[in-house]
Amino acid sequence: MKKYTSLAFIALLATTLSSCELIEGIFKAGFWSAIIVVVIVLALIIWIISKVFGNKD
Repeated sequence: MKKYTSLAFIALLATTLSSCELIEGIFKAGFWSAIIVVVIVLALIIWIISKVFGNKD
């Protein structure tokens, strides 16, 4: 059943969106996902460095 739902969703997208709009949406989502991942990784690295080299009282 899940296989048919995915197939129906893809068919709906193929008939309602032009290919350029679909590709644009995929790249836009990928761009923002990459930005969020980079920010999270940088914050994690800064946090780890601050713990390692932080105040050692």
